[in-house]
Amino acid sequence: MADHHLPGHPPVPLTVRRSARARRISLRISQLDGRVTLTMPNGVPERHALEFAAEKEDWIRSHLEARQSNESVNIGSTIPVEGVELRVEVGTGRNVAVKADVVLVPVKSAPRRLERFLKELARDRLADASDFYSARLGRSYSRISIRDTRSRWGSCSAQGGLMYSWRLILAPPPVLRYVAAHEVAHLNEMNHSQAFWDLVEDIHGPYFQQRQWLRDEGASLHRYRFDG
Repeated sequence: MADHHLPGHPPVPLTVRRSARARRISLRISQLDGRVTLTMPNGVPERHALEFAAEKEDWIRSHLEARQSNESVNIGSTIPVEGVELRVEVGTGRNVAVKADVVLVPVKSAPRRLERFLKELARDRLADASDFYSARLGRSYSRISIRDTRSRWGSCSAQGGLMYSWRLILAPPPVLRYVAAHEVAHLNEMNHSQAFWDLVEDIHGPYFQQRQWLRDEGASLHRYRFDG
C-alpha cells in the first residue's frame, strides 16, 4: 500500500493498494473519513492508477466538498424524504406529517422530532422491503436494527440479524429496496461471490442503477445534521 497526493489546492491524499482479486482499477471515497483509495490489479503499473485518479479529479473533489459541507436541519431547511425534496415548516399538530412538498414539524425540538420521525419511517419501509425479499428468498431473518452508520448501508449477521442505516429513507425508494434485497441475499450467501450477486438479481431484478446511485450520491445523505 502506497500513499500519494493528487496535486492542486488543496492536494488530495491518495492511498494506492494492489489486490489479486481486482480486475480493473477502481476508486473509493470512504464515507467514514473521506479517505480516497485506488485499488489496482497486480501487474498494472502504479502510474496508471494515478492517471485514473487525475481523470476523476473533478468527481473526487466534488464528493469531498459535499461530504464536508454539513447542513444543520431546522425550520426552513430543505431535506430529501424518500428522494423528494421537502421544505421543513412549522406544523400545528403534535406529530410530524408530510403533506405535498413540505414536512410539518412541531416547533419545539424540531430537529430531534424530525430525526425521530425519519428513523421510524425508515424502520417501517425497511421492514416491509425485508419481509418482501425474504419471502422471495424463502428464508426468515431474526431481527432488524436501525443505526446511523457511515461505513456501510446495511449488514447481515451470521445469526440472521439485519442492520440498516436509517438515512436510506432520504434516498429514492428503489435505492432503499435494493439495499434490503442485498442484505436479505446474505441470509443465503455470506459473501460477495458471483452466486451472491446472481441471488440479488433473482430476488430484486436489475440493480446496477441503484448501486451506482449509492456510489455517486450516497455520501450526500450524511450531510444532514439534526442537533440544532
